[in-house]
Amino acid sequence: MNSSKTKKVKIINEKTMIAALDIGKEAHFAYFRAPKGKDIKPFSFHNARKGFDTFWMRLCQFKREQGLEETVIGFESTGPYGEPLLHYLRKKPVTLVQINPVHSKRVKELTGNSPHKTDTKDPRVIADIISLGHALTLVVPEGPAAQLRRLTQARERAIRSRTAMSNQLQHLLFVIFPEFVQVFQDISTKTAIYLIQHHPTPESITAMGLESLTEVLRTISRGKVTHSRIKELFEAAQSSTGIDEGKESICMEVSHLASTIAYESCFIEKLEQQMDQSLDQIPYSHSILSIKGIGRITVAGLIGEVGDFTRFHTISEMMKLAGLDLFEVSSGKHRGKRRISKRGRSLMRKLLYFAAINVVKRNGILHEPYQQMLSRGMAPVKALIAIARKLLRIVFALARDNTVYVEDYVHKCHFKLAA
Repeated sequence: MNSSKTKKVKIINEKTMIAALDIGKEAHFAYFRAPKGKDIKPFSFHNARKGFDTFWMRLCQFKREQGLEETVIGFESTGPYGEPLLHYLRKKPVTLVQINPVHSKRVKELTGNSPHKTDTKDPRVIADIISLGHALTLVVPEGPAAQLRRLTQARERAIRSRTAMSNQLQHLLFVIFPEFVQVFQDISTKTAIYLIQHHPTPESITAMGLESLTEVLRTISRGKVTHSRIKELFEAAQSSTGIDEGKESICMEVSHLASTIAYESCFIEKLEQQMDQSLDQIPYSHSILSIKGIGRITVAGLIGEVGDFTRFHTISEMMKLAGLDLFEVSSGKHRGKRRISKRGRSLMRKLLYFAAINVVKRNGILHEPYQQMLSRGMAPVKALIAIARKLLRIVFALARDNTVYVEDYVHKCHFKLAA
């Protein structure tokens, strides 16, 4: 389920009822437990409005019979199939929590001393974890933040799809015109896609003539493709080693892939425009954008992944959400290496990693700390992860305080005090 995690829940008391849900595509399994051990046998209900109403009716009945005042409903944070139920329950007087699937997998061994997994056992395991106080509250994105999350995820899917098609296209081009991918190493550019759509074979390029090819490519690329590169392509077409057998069918598929890539690129541009518009509606977005080296798309993606920076209270919560919290495996005299847990939102880590690459460049805000890490013998990738963690701290502080980033703040304050 696409919901952010915050601090652990410690609100279970003698008047609290626990309702655990095992989410499924067509049906969910529910289990109720009272503080004194009274419970009911897990039951299933359909993933539809009628099923939701049945679940809520049975929950209220159990709550009245046990004389309870509060209700905590928990579930695993897996997949999109629980989102309709989540939004249904958000309007009810309950506390919604979620648990880490890794926790349920381990606690499952304790229940019955067996790794056995069934739809009736899983909600009992979830209830056990909630009772132990290891559940996590939810931060569900609303308004522009919810829009940013959906747009960010759609953009990521579109980019993955475009990349896969580009790889397929490159393989096919190498069969009929291998020299093309040497001249245009990035075949997803506007100029390369135009050529593939209209002149995918060496014969069609040769038939145009050098002057005509130059005029077309200079127009399409707006002068970005140099004359020497155009000449290189034309000469490569004249001496191409591409095959002739089955070329017609390959050209048909090549044309289809090129058109689809062009369409995906337009779709990604539209998504980015929508992300840009939604970003302007987030009050603290200008604070994060004040960091030199972080663009609007990155900031939009981070806000979409987090949901709402202002709902988090400590940086440790934010680190866990991103999966950038550190752990080590040590025992006795053995001291393990510290690594990031990676138990968080993978897209958030990806955005922070690429943002870290930008801020460590020459004249970047974190160039000096990065160079200091490298001088101590730290591997470049580890140094970038450390910079990503540092960058997340900066972003969190700026969003929390709704202020702007001041480069070399400590040095400037020290100079001001000395004056």
